[in-house]
Amino acid sequence: MKIERLIVGQLQTNCYLVWDKNTGEGVVIDPGDDAEYIRNRIRDLEIKPLYLLATHGHFDHILAVLELKLAFKIPFLINSKDLFLVERTVASANFFAKNKEALPVLVDGFIKEDDLVSFGKNEGLKVIETPGHSPGGVVFESFALQNERGVVFSGDTLFKDGFGRTDFSYCSHLDLMSSLKNKLFKLPDETIVYPGHGEETTIEEAKRNFKLLLPS
Repeated sequence: MKIERLIVGQLQTNCYLVWDKNTGEGVVIDPGDDAEYIRNRIRDLEIKPLYLLATHGHFDHILAVLELKLAFKIPFLINSKDLFLVERTVASANFFAKNKEALPVLVDGFIKEDDLVSFGKNEGLKVIETPGHSPGGVVFESFALQNERGVVFSGDTLFKDGFGRTDFSYCSHLDLMSSLKNKLFKLPDETIVYPGHGEETTIEEAKRNFKLLLPS
């Protein structure tokens, strides 16, 4: 499995290109903005994208969806509980980022707990629902890595030095803490965490940072 991080948009969102090095098939995770930049990297790397995936529905993770859908003719998938956020994309981008050129986003299908998104030869990602930052937040865990370290794409559920905000009316701090303790922190310690913003970390490092914050 090959991974390239692209930092996009005003909020410096991490967009990830993930693909099978043998076949070139892959996915785009959190195409937050700068569609032309993402599109050019996909073509430079000769990736054959099969899906656009979002860890959650906030505008800074999905603004490039429409243009990439049209360019590659591939579906966009997200958890259904964040559909209301997707429907607010243009308004949210205008309000929070003064982005008057934001385009609407249409969802092609929904992903849920334990779904598998496969690509290449036995490569792919498992969906883990992690509500808290948003009701439909998910992370994507790698599978069939064949002697490589496991990885997880955590969106705004987990950063190197914290986690996404939980002060909006639809957020839940308790749910986020539960998602961390009962799901992410049960992954192997050596798992590499690729977050929605900032630098990568590991589950082991994250557990050390959060040990005093989590309920027993």
